[in-house]
Amino acid sequence: MERPYIICHMLTSLDGKVVGDYLKTERAAHFSDEYEKIHEVYGCKAWMCGRVTMEKHFTFGHQLDLKHDNIATIPRTDYVANKDAKSYAIAVDPSGKLGWTKNSIEPWNENRSEDHIVEVLTEQVSDAYLAHLRNIGISYIFGGKERLNFSLVVEKLKNLFAIDKLMLEGGGFLNGSFLNEELIDELSLILVPIADGASNSVTLFETSSFLTNQHPVNFFLKEVEKLDEGGLWLKYVTKHD
Repeated sequence: MERPYIICHMLTSLDGKVVGDYLKTERAAHFSDEYEKIHEVYGCKAWMCGRVTMEKHFTFGHQLDLKHDNIATIPRTDYVANKDAKSYAIAVDPSGKLGWTKNSIEPWNENRSEDHIVEVLTEQVSDAYLAHLRNIGISYIFGGKERLNFSLVVEKLKNLFAIDKLMLEGGGFLNGSFLNEELIDELSLILVPIADGASNSVTLFETSSFLTNQHPVNFFLKEVEKLDEGGLWLKYVTKHD
């Protein structure tokens, strides 16, 4: 396989929402802890999230003060700052907005500490942002000129960083893009026994407006495990032709 084995690992409400007020409840906090435990069980060398998820949980909206004056043009070629890290955090950030200040997840995060950061960018990113990433030692790869081709992205992750197993952890539009490109091999779904009910909350798989070749994807049940507090851990696999 010229790409990693990809597991989409997510937590949802009964009505399939990956975000919402239900996550603020004490009961949901129990399942968030279970989610992190299962994350570790899979033993993936890398995990991937979209910009919104990374900003919410890891950079907390921090904005960089980048000076654009006298920035030399930087070639749009991949930059590998650390090819021998024990684990990697892959940030899908097409235009380069995440306000990283270090090249690994902060040590305060007991679940995801010391994972070397790899930014996934388009060629539309600014030279100032690339210079910042190089300055603090963050790796980056390009997945397209204006839009990301995730088939190309995951091939690069395997070839440049020897990532054989990747955990995809949302959000919904990132998951939907991987689904659309038939890149999901397994789905690990923690079902929280709470209904969100909101009509505008993001669901497990969302579709971007520019995707025109959408089609249903079949999943096949591999295993079901009952969790405390009435939750379920559902494991599905897909079959590729």
